[in-house]
Amino acid sequence: MRLYRIFFLLLISLALISCSSAEGPQTPIENLKTYVQAMKKKDVVKMKALLSQGSIKMAESEAKAQNIPLDEVILRETLFTPDQKTLKFRYEKIDGDTATVEIENTPNRFDRIPFVKENGVWKIAKDKFAEEFQKQIEEEQKKAFGEETPEPISPDNSNQTNQTTPTPLPNDPNS
Repeated sequence: MRLYRIFFLLLISLALISCSSAEGPQTPIENLKTYVQAMKKKDVVKMKALLSQGSIKMAESEAKAQNIPLDEVILRETLFTPDQKTLKFRYEKIDGDTATVEIENTPNRFDRIPFVKENGVWKIAKDKFAEEFQKQIEEEQKKAFGEETPEPISPDNSNQTNQTTPTPLPNDPNS
């Protein structure tokens, strides 16, 4: 009788272990790896399934503006350089329903990929990535040009208020 109890407990333990190993919610880094695999296979359906709603809307706008299919935009908008053979991931950070994972795109340069949780699934938020990229560009412009970004110069120079006139040099015979 004791042997049956041990056998029964062993069966229950194995059943619990197999149930707990069933595929549960994926982490952002696991979904990023799945996205990379889908990208390599050109599996647009899986790629779209791993993109946030905001990312899909952004891609739809681009497809409409360029008059091309959405799938074409999804396939060509990668988060990685085309010649990249391997990916290094680091620093998965989860904060509520948002997360980031850093990937190495070029040696010693890591980009932060944002994620959002939608319906319990971590999705790549390319729209947030684009927003961050735009902010970085604006910050670099501020550093390069001071606090205010320069006004664009119109072709007719009508918006230039501070035009300079040539000043003759001291030994200029025409002065």
